[in-house]
Amino acid sequence: MKLENLLPKDVVEKLKERTKSTGPYIQELSDKMKETVELVGRIYSKKLQESKDGKKFLLMTLMDRTGSIRAVDWYNAEENDAKLAEGDVVLARGRVVFFEGHLQLNVDREKDALVLLTEEQYDYERFVEVTKRGIDTLYEKLVRFISEIQDREIRALLEALFVEDREFVSCFVQAPAGVSVHHAYVGGLLEHTVDVATMCKRMSNVYDFLDKDVLVAGAMLHDIGKVREYRITKKGLEVTTEGELKGHIALGLEILHQVASKVNIAKTKLLQLEHIVLSHHGEYEFGSPVLPKTAEAYVVHALENMDSKLSRFRSINEKQKNGGKIWSEFDKHLGRRIWLGRWKDED
Repeated sequence: MKLENLLPKDVVEKLKERTKSTGPYIQELSDKMKETVELVGRIYSKKLQESKDGKKFLLMTLMDRTGSIRAVDWYNAEENDAKLAEGDVVLARGRVVFFEGHLQLNVDREKDALVLLTEEQYDYERFVEVTKRGIDTLYEKLVRFISEIQDREIRALLEALFVEDREFVSCFVQAPAGVSVHHAYVGGLLEHTVDVATMCKRMSNVYDFLDKDVLVAGAMLHDIGKVREYRITKKGLEVTTEGELKGHIALGLEILHQVASKVNIAKTKLLQLEHIVLSHHGEYEFGSPVLPKTAEAYVVHALENMDSKLSRFRSINEKQKNGGKIWSEFDKHLGRRIWLGRWKDED
């Protein structure tokens, strides 16, 4: 089953398009730029502060899909603090400098150097990255995995959700797997799901006591609640209200129960899949209501955790390696700095 057989042509074509650059992105900024820079960015945080000599200044963090930069307004701080809010998209004009080990945008003194933009004045794709691996290609791989499931009841459940439910498919193939930590881009959930399922399939060939069908199906289902936990808006990726109140584990269990009610599946098989969804975070302190208590649940937890961590490694490498540093900034999600340099033999 191909994606174009399920979704409208214009939707499929949009998903195939790569985001085009329409101006300087944060990752492209450098303190060696001599000209004034105009940057479109979303205000991640802002705070009105006061210098030692009593001068008010507005300290902001601006973001786009490539990274973040500190921005400082020394000239119209109180006025801009009053009219701007976190989450707003602005056009900031100023000069890029290197200060306290980081790039910083010093906003110009003119009142129009920091302008609030309406949704019609910027492209949301500036704030939302798209998977580089092709959504249609990834979806075809997912469907192929489903066709290889030997258990008819489990295969029927997966087909009912990932093939026959067009509304779900449309949401699933576009959804991110997170808003900041890992796979935080359009198609990120699909990419994460396919990779975890791929690794689970291979793991079942190493440990032959594992139930391959339950394992691979669990890999496909473990994060389905994220289609309702996150949404894509003009300002980027956001957590939905029900995502905040329930979380993707509870939402995933709801979706699983809904699709299970439409097919004939044994209670014991459904129970195993429910357990994988409920336990895939691995530990109570990481949000799992139960610990993984079957081998298949433990494997899904271990591999999905590894995939999310490696996605973080890759993202940091892509965003920080061009600065000439051999070590990244400290990453709170990984709890460490990571190596960015290239290994070479010492003389």
